Amino acid sequence: MWILNANFATAQNLVKSLSCYKVNGDMFGSLKALPADPILGLLAKYRDDANPQKIDLGVGVYKDEAGHTAILDCVKKAEKYRHDNEDTKVYIGPTGSPLFNDEMSKLIFGNHKVLIENRARTVSTPGGTGALRVAAEFIKSCKAGATIWVSNPTWANHTGLFEAAGLTVKTYPYYDYENKTLDFDGMLAALKEVSSDDAVLLHACCHNPSGMDLTNEQWQQVAEVAKTVGFLPVVDMAYQGFGDGLDEDAYGLRLIADSVEEMIVCSSCSKNFGLYRERIGATTIIGSSANAADIANSVLLSVVRCIYSMPPAHGAALVETILNSDELRHQWYGELKEMRDRINGNRQLIVDKLIENGVTRDFSFITRQKGMFSFLGITPEQVQQLQDEYSIYMVGSSRMSIAGIANSNVDYLAQSIAKVL
Repeated sequence: MWILNANFATAQNLVKSLSCYKVNGDMFGSLKALPADPILGLLAKYRDDANPQKIDLGVGVYKDEAGHTAILDCVKKAEKYRHDNEDTKVYIGPTGSPLFNDEMSKLIFGNHKVLIENRARTVSTPGGTGALRVAAEFIKSCKAGATIWVSNPTWANHTGLFEAAGLTVKTYPYYDYENKTLDFDGMLAALKEVSSDDAVLLHACCHNPSGMDLTNEQWQQVAEVAKTVGFLPVVDMAYQGFGDGLDEDAYGLRLIADSVEEMIVCSSCSKNFGLYRERIGATTIIGSSANAADIANSVLLSVVRCIYSMPPAHGAALVETILNSDELRHQWYGELKEMRDRINGNRQLIVDKLIENGVTRDFSFITRQKGMFSFLGITPEQVQQLQDEYSIYMVGSSRMSIAGIANSNVDYLAQSIAKVL
């Protein structure tokens, strides 16, 4: 009996002694499940929907008339060239390919003085999102806890990635939901009150999610405010060439570069080259002088080194091959124009079809917007009704991807919208 008691006591002591140690796996025990990204969740619902008439207006990728995101012919040719000529898989360095960086700088700025004066420094990044995160970390290196102002509304991921980098995010007025237009007076008034120590994010073109862009005259006023106030402009250019044209879409950022000594541009090759899964973009920093740009670039490269060390090479190689070839560059111009014209045509098409179906509400604002997206301007309840009853999928804010409209589905789409109004 004493032996049993002794053994029991020993076991109790052993349990007590082990209680001071953490059980493997406790690190994750405090985690709470986060909601899925609303757009990705919408895509999953669409895929599971058995309705043959279903329409996906949620995902922000270009689709052709058949609903397919095809590889550009110029990209296929560039891939063949790379396959035949690539002879190493060695690292390309934190900066990325010098040829890609040079070609992207020229695509963004043209013959602008910032290039002539050698004040721009570009690094390749993992997509446009990577470009924005690199810019955010760079801003934090300049000033810990800095504030960046973004438009209301803006791309859903802007706030999260800036906050993750330690920046404070505030908003300025932008889209007038009631009148389906730009609240430019509110925007300009807010920018005049921004601190000179703050950064301001501007969409170069094809505003995501509203599709409402600044006019050239409005860009001139924003550039003047940026010069007067002294804030740091951070320009997100994810859709160059999808609005009015490559140079036309860069008008605003080039104008601002005329007016300020320092700015940042974050660009992406996902949409205009159709290189979504290759994840290739660029962060470009403009300094007040060539020497200032070199100093800023050294900090930028330190940021890169600590995030992903080296950028991916494949997408950059395709872009530089296209831009460095007269034949492929001109082919790309044509393919890009085809995508742009199709999207702009879809805007007029859906408006015309709504009128044909007896809709008296004015949807003409859709034709005055640019790029991939537009707010339809219906209620969340009507958006849900379109999904539940007609298998038409768009974000709850009624943001729809114009590229998802096709001649084969536009009649059904217009009829369905008419039924929920």
